[in-house]
Amino acid sequence: MDLLEVWAIFGPGVAGTVFGVGWWIWLDAVVCSSITVPFLHYLPGIFASLAALMFNCVRKEDIDYSPYDEGEWRLKLWLFIAYVVSFVSLAGSAGLLIQDSLDKSAPSVWTGVAGVLQCVCVLISGLVYWTSHPE
Repeated sequence: MDLLEVWAIFGPGVAGTVFGVGWWIWLDAVVCSSITVPFLHYLPGIFASLAALMFNCVRKEDIDYSPYDEGEWRLKLWLFIAYVVSFVSLAGSAGLLIQDSLDKSAPSVWTGVAGVLQCVCVLISGLVYWTSHPE
C-alpha cells in the first residue's frame, strides 16, 4: 500500500477531526464568554463551513488546467466564489478579533481568537478532504 492509498483512507477522517476541533474551539469560547455573543460573531464560521462544502462539491478530475481550452468555466467560477467566501470569512473573523480587543463592552478577546481559529480549522479541513478524496 503506497502513501496515496493510506492518505485516501485516513484523509477524510483527519479532515473531519480538524473540522470538529474548529467548531469545538468556537463553542468553548461561546459557552465560556461572560456576556452573550452576538449572532454577527457566528457568521464567519458559518460561511467558512459553507466555503468548505463548496470546495468539496467539485471533483478534482473535472478541473481542466489547460490555459488554451475554455474548459468548464462554471466549475472554475464556482471554485473562485468558494475561495472568495473562504477568505472573506477569515477576514471577517480577524476583523471581529480586532473589534473585540478594542471594545471593552464586546465579548472577550478569546472569543475573537476562537473565531479566527475556527475559520482556519474549517478551511484546512476542506482542503485536506479535497486533496484526500479519491474521486
